[in-house]
Amino acid sequence: MKWLLYGVLGFLGALAIAILGDLAGGDWGRFSGGLGNLYVFFTESMWPPDWGVLEARSYPPCESNIELFCSVGYISMLETLKIAFVSTILGFFGAILLSPLAARNLQSVWISIPIRILLAAIRSLPSLIWAIIFVIVIGFGPISGVLAMTVYTIGYLGKLQYETFEGMSSGALEAGRAMGLSSTSITTNIVIPENSNHLLSQLIFMFEYNVRHGTVIGIVGAGGVGYYINNYLKFLQYEKVFALLILIFIVVIIIDLISFMARSFVNEQGDVRRPTWMNSLLRTFKGDSEAEPSARSYPIPRLIGRMRP
Repeated sequence: MKWLLYGVLGFLGALAIAILGDLAGGDWGRFSGGLGNLYVFFTESMWPPDWGVLEARSYPPCESNIELFCSVGYISMLETLKIAFVSTILGFFGAILLSPLAARNLQSVWISIPIRILLAAIRSLPSLIWAIIFVIVIGFGPISGVLAMTVYTIGYLGKLQYETFEGMSSGALEAGRAMGLSSTSITTNIVIPENSNHLLSQLIFMFEYNVRHGTVIGIVGAGGVGYYINNYLKFLQYEKVFALLILIFIVVIIIDLISFMARSFVNEQGDVRRPTWMNSLLRTFKGDSEAEPSARSYPIPRLIGRMRP
């Protein structure tokens, strides 16, 4: 079995290289000067980063005593976080309404298949395309970004959620049906509570995802730090672009550390002890391979009280 797995992986790797050669037209020499060109561009155009993006803008006048709060870097990142937060929460509520209808163990095929097609259609367009659509419909600004990422979040989270619902044990569902509970009661009293850890973990993941993609949709005028990156690129101000990229990287790392600590309370390998910042940082780089699930980490079903008629 092991050699079969290695053989399949080797075949896929060879196939990927062959397809890459076809895409390159057989001209592998195009890759030879790539690193040199990147080095010249980085040293001559992007280094050192221009930290003027953290200084107060000349217009509009700064009304705060702290110049950082009036800087392009702070304002753009704060707007990106706002867009990501609002779109994640709204998208979660939209997905939680549709995903139970798409789960085959909760609904009939006549209901689940059309809802799955709807979620697939929403998910087939990336958030950048949705941003272009909403910019055309309602104009430039962060509202377009919120609507675009909300729609995409519904499609993305909806798929994760109905797959989670389909993977739960059928015993609790059969018990609920045997007691005469309706589909709505089974969903609200059994399915969602028993999968709450997974749902919360998916919500945190989606927020991280939306923060990263929120830096992109601004390129088409949907708000966020991408709007300023696009402006700086037009005027060839690559030093400021590099400074904003460093700022994005720092914010993403901080969000990853916070989300890691939050997940430790809700995942199935959650620690009994509250994790410290140092443990979170070390486990981020080492991984959780050494962690063992504790007896208290697994959710205990509480179906008896919920299913009393």
